[in-house]
Amino acid sequence: MAETVTVARPYAEAAFSAAKEAGTLDAWSSRLQRLAFVAHAPEMVGVIGNPNLSAEQAARFFSSFSEDKDVVFDNFVRELAENERLSLLPEIAELFAASRAAEAGVRKAVVETAFALSNAELKALKPQLEAHFKSKLELSSVVNADLIGGIRVVVGDQVLDASVRGKLETLATALKN
Repeated sequence: MAETVTVARPYAEAAFSAAKEAGTLDAWSSRLQRLAFVAHAPEMVGVIGNPNLSAEQAARFFSSFSEDKDVVFDNFVRELAENERLSLLPEIAELFAASRAAEAGVRKAVVETAFALSNAELKALKPQLEAHFKSKLELSSVVNADLIGGIRVVVGDQVLDASVRGKLETLATALKN
């Protein structure tokens, strides 16, 4: 996966730059999400890799899924088709969304708990976490029974570990020393 992200990153950066310059971030985001969904469909693997389909035909086919026409976006899709990169659309869309979030100052946070959190609990936790990490956060919740209890939050390379498992590991390390 790291390889596809590495190849997709320059395309995502170019797309973000073009959309930002034109003031059409919302439209590009919507289009990329739609094409990512199309490219991810199992039936599309045969279309993307079909040697009987020219790059121009593949580009027109993918561009047909865009509800509105944008010459710059169509050229972007054509460039992907010519370089045989249409299969990277899901990664490009994800990286584009990450660039938008970074531009808005929003960071993704993964909240791990031993038991599932309700939406209300997650919403109540958000202001405290945003104050701790000093940025706006987009929260997602994951159940990790190994934590035993408490919470573990990962934001980029920062980790806030207030879990029972984390405290037990800290105690074990202190006792060994």
